[in-house]
Amino acid sequence: MMEELISRALEARSRAYAPYSRFQVGAALRCDGVVYSGCNVENAAYPLGTCAEGGAISAMVLGGGTRIEEIVIVGGGDQPCTPCGGCRQKLREFGQPDLKVHMISTKGEILLTRTLAELLPDAFGPDNLG
Repeated sequence: MMEELISRALEARSRAYAPYSRFQVGAALRCDGVVYSGCNVENAAYPLGTCAEGGAISAMVLGGGTRIEEIVIVGGGDQPCTPCGGCRQKLREFGQPDLKVHMISTKGEILLTRTLAELLPDAFGPDNLG
């Protein structure tokens, strides 16, 4: 399953729309054995862009999914592309603290793996609302 996540994240990255930053990002997540992917989509009005993680989550929700089991994220270069703060919170909405978040290189090699709890300690999530 990891091979498919990596392959789909790399494919998504190749389709990213990043004419301003030229920083393409792809993400692929697994939910109930199904893989959903997304890419970043920039906008001339910078804050209106969409992150790859958000795109993958939207595809999952559209497909009827509710729980992220694992996610792979790929940016540019050989440095791990960790999720931004907003995406960490989006991951928390659909993932448990033990969710594995893998950051890979453009060659498909795992550079860093963290749990969601490590990326977003003491997170506020759906369970905080009762």
